[in-house]
Amino acid sequence: MTLAPEHPNCTLHEVAVRFSPGGTPMAIRHDGVIWMVDPDIHADHWFTQDSAGDTPREHWQVQAKLPTAGAELRTFTLRREPLDVAWRLESIS
Repeated sequence: MTLAPEHPNCTLHEVAVRFSPGGTPMAIRHDGVIWMVDPDIHADHWFTQDSAGDTPREHWQVQAKLPTAGAELRTFTLRREPLDVAWRLESIS
């Protein structure tokens, strides 16, 4: 499932992200379901500038799965807009 990242305020779904004390995502709540981030798989973290060149957007890409036996890992790409406290789901693959 891919969500259209070109319209951040309209199409990206807000998600709750729980971070470790070191600042790495540990869990993601999406559509009322909690996905556990796999701590053994490297998480990508980067920043991008918008076209206005203002404060950069923050991004995380992590591998997460449901906390059930045999659950498959999914790749979550998360984004936070400048000066926003909410995280948005850019894609799940």
